[in-house]
Amino acid sequence: MTTMSDPATRQPSPRSRAYRTARLAGRSLAYCAALAPVAFVALVAAPLGRSDTAAARWRALRTGLLGAPPVAGPGRRPGPVAVAGHGVLSLLLGVAALVPLGVELLMVLRGVLYGIVDPGPYTNSWGGPTRAGAWLAHFLVGLPLAAAGLAALVGIAAVHQRLTRGLDGARPAPWLIPVTLLIALAGALLFVAWTHQI
Repeated sequence: MTTMSDPATRQPSPRSRAYRTARLAGRSLAYCAALAPVAFVALVAAPLGRSDTAAARWRALRTGLLGAPPVAGPGRRPGPVAVAGHGVLSLLLGVAALVPLGVELLMVLRGVLYGIVDPGPYTNSWGGPTRAGAWLAHFLVGLPLAAAGLAALVGIAAVHQRLTRGLDGARPAPWLIPVTLLIALAGALLFVAWTHQI
């Protein structure tokens, strides 16, 4: 006797789960890269009476790029103060997102392309003295850092898309603004620590 499994209760295959995870990471990376520029435009547009246009950009970014569902129920028209406040919080998250975005860029330049961007000599490099050894060592060291950077970008995008729901009248969770400020503070501290290392 054969039974057919219900598609709703079927577990996703590891391959489809990996694809969804990679897709979420890529979308979050693009979303976080757009945060600061769109926030800046919103901060300019809100005082000029273009709050609706700025809010529409946030909605398009949230639903189009992240694939998040639109807020159910009748939406409201956010005023200039709400859009400007959202723009300030978005700018804080966008600036904080520059840290993990920089980690991803460094992974490409100093991990994937290490042997091309660093002509050597490799005698004092990790994995040296050969070019192949140094390249492999930098790539392997960069992998966990790149994974941590992508996880941070997914988290920042998740927090911000919840903030954007507030423009349509959704009640924000009480933890949302404190977490946003904490992310901004952590990004600033990481940036200051990094500048002291170079």
